[in-house]
Amino acid sequence: MSGKLYLIPSPLGEYEPALVLPEAVLEVARSLKCFVVEEVRTARRFLSAAGLKGHIEELEFHTLNEHTNQSEVEALAELFDKGDVGLISEAGLPAVADPGAALVALCHRKGIEVVPLTGPSSLMLALMASGLNGQSFAFRGYLPAKTEERRSAIKDLERQSKSLNQSQIFIETPYRNDALFEDLLKFLQPSTRLTVAADLTLPSSFIRTLTVEQWRKAPVTIGKRPCVFIVLS
Repeated sequence: MSGKLYLIPSPLGEYEPALVLPEAVLEVARSLKCFVVEEVRTARRFLSAAGLKGHIEELEFHTLNEHTNQSEVEALAELFDKGDVGLISEAGLPAVADPGAALVALCHRKGIEVVPLTGPSSLMLALMASGLNGQSFAFRGYLPAKTEERRSAIKDLERQSKSLNQSQIFIETPYRNDALFEDLLKFLQPSTRLTVAADLTLPSSFIRTLTVEQWRKAPVTIGKRPCVFIVLS
């Protein structure tokens, strides 16, 4: 196989890619003809804004999302016989909290070179801006949706945070942000610090770290926008 897999970051919202992506990354994106993407429509808009406007119809797109089965992932290996492939995620950085990780794993099994490129990570931006422990942290992904399971998960991550002095990072589907926030204020200890970081890199960006007790006195409405939560007990 002659091709490489380029992990191409994308902006975390609808704005000029050059505001958050280095020119070298955009040059790689413009040089590729074949892409594996989580959502074709979003990828087309991004690549058009990145400098390929008027040439999108010349590109080849293959979908890899949470519904893609393993046999379909394996079939993507054939793409590398024809040349380089770009991976674009809805998550900003490909393969981080993203189904694209399955393609990266395939490439390692097949001996295909994987090239990660620089771009914004909402998880790391939130941690940077949180004032919490950046020396020891864990990404917990999504917490359970059911109330009792979620309560148990919240208590567990708080115990682990306290035991290890470790920041616990997690995310939620945007339409459940406020329900999760309410549960965090209900089930966490008053002295536990909680960061809410929404719409990072956008003009509407919101980042604040308070104790749970302080949040209870001045709660906010997050709404249906991408948000990262961090807990440190």
